[in-house]
Amino acid sequence: MPRTKKIEKTVELTITAEVLDLTGKVTEKISLSKEIFGAKINKVLIAQAVRVRLANQRQGTASTKTRGEVEGSTRKIYRQKGTGRARHGSIRAPIFVHGGVVFGPKPRDYSLKFPQKMKRKALFSALSAKFNDGEIKILQDLEKLEPKTKKFVEVIKNLGLEHKKKKILLITGAEVENLKRATHNIEGVTMTAAQRLSTYDILNNRQLIFMKEAIEKLEQHFLRS
Repeated sequence: MPRTKKIEKTVELTITAEVLDLTGKVTEKISLSKEIFGAKINKVLIAQAVRVRLANQRQGTASTKTRGEVEGSTRKIYRQKGTGRARHGSIRAPIFVHGGVVFGPKPRDYSLKFPQKMKRKALFSALSAKFNDGEIKILQDLEKLEPKTKKFVEVIKNLGLEHKKKKILLITGAEVENLKRATHNIEGVTMTAAQRLSTYDILNNRQLIFMKEAIEKLEQHFLRS
């Protein structure tokens, strides 16, 4: 019988993306990890990651007093019969002003656990969704920007992101003081390091701006750690 040749399928592990300068012009193309920016989008996992994040932000310190904890006399407020009124035994009953609270909140722990592998998959799903929607831009030379608000506003205009209601997340490779000063007073613009990036941060912003160095930091932290 004739031998059949095996056809080996080559799977691309990287995808390409454009790198822009501060004027919005394309300067080069770089390879991105397909595991991070080309992952299968799992909406259920993304929703679960957001739920865990919001639950862990709750303090759980709300507290009310029951009828056994509020101050007040223990005597019967009036006799049982003959008054024409409903029978009552305590001024601390919930129906009275300053009485106890029925089924009120008590201090509790709202925190939820989320496995590390699921957390990473949710993050990769969110980044892949943003990349597919064209809501990720990669910039170079941002570290050379003057620490002035108007300079970063010019960069936003060059990228076509000057809409007032558009929330922008700037992702850096490390803490850059001049960028911190330049973005501090711009409404809707926040900044975070690549190592601290979360699924909630991605979904809570319409546009993501990566510094070129942040892409490498992101891959090092989430793929090689």
